[in-house]
Amino acid sequence: MAYEPAQEIVDAVGGPDNIASLTHCATRLRFQLKDGDKADKNTAEKIPGVLGAVPQSGDRFQVVIGGGVQNVYNEIMALPAMAGVGTGGGAAASGGGGAGESDADIKARERAKGPRGTNAWLDTLFEFLSDSFRPILGALLGASLFITFMALMATLDVIPAWNAPGVTLDPSWAFVNLMWQCVFVFLPLMVAYNASQKIGADPWVGFAIMAVLMLPGFSGLATGVDKTPLFGFEQAQVAIVQIWGLPMPIADYSSQVFPPLLMAAVLGPLYKLLRKLIPENVQLIFVPFLAMLIMIPLTAFLIGPIGVYVGAGLASALAAINSFSPFIFAIVIPLAYPFMVPLGLHWPINAIMLLNIQTLGYDFIQGPMGAWNFACFGATAGVLFLAWREKDKDMRQTATGALAAGLLGGISEPSLYGIHLRYKRIYPRMLVGCLTGGLIIGIGSLILGLPNGITTQAFVFTSLLTIPAFNPIGLYAIAVLGAFVVAMVLVVISGYKNPADAEPALAGATTATEHARIAGGAADEAAAVSNVAGGEELLPGTGAGVAGAAGGAAAGAAAGSATALATKGEGEATDVGALIQVASPLDGTAVGLDTVPDPVFAGGVMGPGVAVEPTGDTVYAPGAGTVVAAQPTGHAFGLQLDNGVEVLIHVGIDTVNLKGEGFDVKVKNGDRVETGTPLVTFDRAVIEKAGYPLITPVIVLNGDAFDTVDPVKLGPVSHGEPLLDIQKKA
Repeated sequence: MAYEPAQEIVDAVGGPDNIASLTHCATRLRFQLKDGDKADKNTAEKIPGVLGAVPQSGDRFQVVIGGGVQNVYNEIMALPAMAGVGTGGGAAASGGGGAGESDADIKARERAKGPRGTNAWLDTLFEFLSDSFRPILGALLGASLFITFMALMATLDVIPAWNAPGVTLDPSWAFVNLMWQCVFVFLPLMVAYNASQKIGADPWVGFAIMAVLMLPGFSGLATGVDKTPLFGFEQAQVAIVQIWGLPMPIADYSSQVFPPLLMAAVLGPLYKLLRKLIPENVQLIFVPFLAMLIMIPLTAFLIGPIGVYVGAGLASALAAINSFSPFIFAIVIPLAYPFMVPLGLHWPINAIMLLNIQTLGYDFIQGPMGAWNFACFGATAGVLFLAWREKDKDMRQTATGALAAGLLGGISEPSLYGIHLRYKRIYPRMLVGCLTGGLIIGIGSLILGLPNGITTQAFVFTSLLTIPAFNPIGLYAIAVLGAFVVAMVLVVISGYKNPADAEPALAGATTATEHARIAGGAADEAAAVSNVAGGEELLPGTGAGVAGAAGGAAAGAAAGSATALATKGEGEATDVGALIQVASPLDGTAVGLDTVPDPVFAGGVMGPGVAVEPTGDTVYAPGAGTVVAAQPTGHAFGLQLDNGVEVLIHVGIDTVNLKGEGFDVKVKNGDRVETGTPLVTFDRAVIEKAGYPLITPVIVLNGDAFDTVDPVKLGPVSHGEPLLDIQKKA
């Protein structure tokens, strides 16, 4: 969705001035408005990409997007008019977890587990590094494809070795070569801009400071001067030129990243100091001038050379480790990356890769790193296969996008944050793939006598398109293929869903499934929410039940303010044609679903069933089975009944917003229950005071597996008495 529809959504809810806050769950935007009457439901539903709109009480308004909600949310928040609007952290703000978390939520959660989560200065450091590189990843990716193309042409003997010393290319091919050099030669300027901006200084001032060291005239100062090792370090060769009687080291700063990073780290505090000392009315003139006056000589004489020295030192240290044992190095790198990336610790390694290419003429890290990337992509392919087989529409969409980004772009983040960190069963299988790829590289290097293992002469993203950039190509291709296939097969065989994921997934569902729209997109919404909520993730077969109940409109379960799920187990199935009865989970009055003040339940999208207006304060198990999803907040429970019925129980409408207040949960995931086992007690006064309806839908999610699902009777009912008659198909 482009910016125009994003602006249209904002306009449809009354404009930015009417938005108090905006969050998102797994499938929908959640607006807290200042005046709910200003939102136009019909206008919102006509916007391209919008599946539906649901006005709610309390000046709340939901816009149903589906799987692309994260992108739409980002585009809306990027609008200049939204700069002052508050956010609630996406799904996390709603108490979601697991499948309901946004990628940013998962990234923050994983990083909190490592050293970055306990050391503020370390977190600041790595955020500084990542934000210095992240904005230019697109340019780096584009340049890497040009490099791969040149490498492929050289491999096919179309052109000579394009990056070998002394080789002169035809002007046409030389021009193609410039298409990637423009990025890497001027990389220090890009890094200087981003780093200066991150640190709070004028980014163009940082750019200008670093640009001095990139000028042909600056390097020309060393004409005729022999280069010497900087501080005795052979890998850092500089020419020493006397400037004002002081020795200035002149180095080649193209492709260097540590000098601009160090420069920005000093420029930031200096800029803040100058702003404090200089009156506001003349800051525009004198702050940049004085910053450049101080920083240009300081960078040329001291910071730049130190950056060259530090970078060369780090690169040489890793090179020494690789030279000592390429076999060990090839195994350690792919096994370390799955833990480094979630913590954001991989960014400095990218800088070292660039330095390796500049100082050594090749890089030895990207080859083993490819084993990790392709193991990651293989695990995603396994998830995609299972999603297709299980007709999990939402996961199919997520995995397809993540796999395309990986195989074509070498980008692992969509797979990592969108899938792998949400389902913990994936990581062990993926690590086996990493180990497989690393072993192939290590053993192959020993057999072929490769002193540095697999190498590349360019900084590329490890994808299918960049395989020709690695040497030897054959060994690298076998290694990444092995990593990919092993990870994929293991995920397909073992599955990626874990019963332990039920609780966090249901937590995400309680926010992702509130008030789905029925008309003009109920099918897509129901399917998307089912997968997020756990219709496929937690309970095999749930999606099918909803699809039947919705008349084929949905492939999975849909929404509600609180979602309780239950599913058919792997035990014995009910005899064909048998009559099954599900007991009432509450004391109260049985009423038709069409009386429920929620469009999804009232329209039957979730499936057939009945609702109960409770007169008591306790919810009981409606049959013998297992608790598979006991929401800690008490508003949602899921049972896997022994008779094969999948039951969905919603304790009230919108009670998720109480965040557990007034609920006393009696069971937990995995508990065995019998008919009449208490699940939760609730304080009616708390719920009624908050203005939430107590009416509780009881839904059969796998309704299409049965011939009929009918209420036994409407009217007064006690818990344990028959509530639903379910006839198995003949």
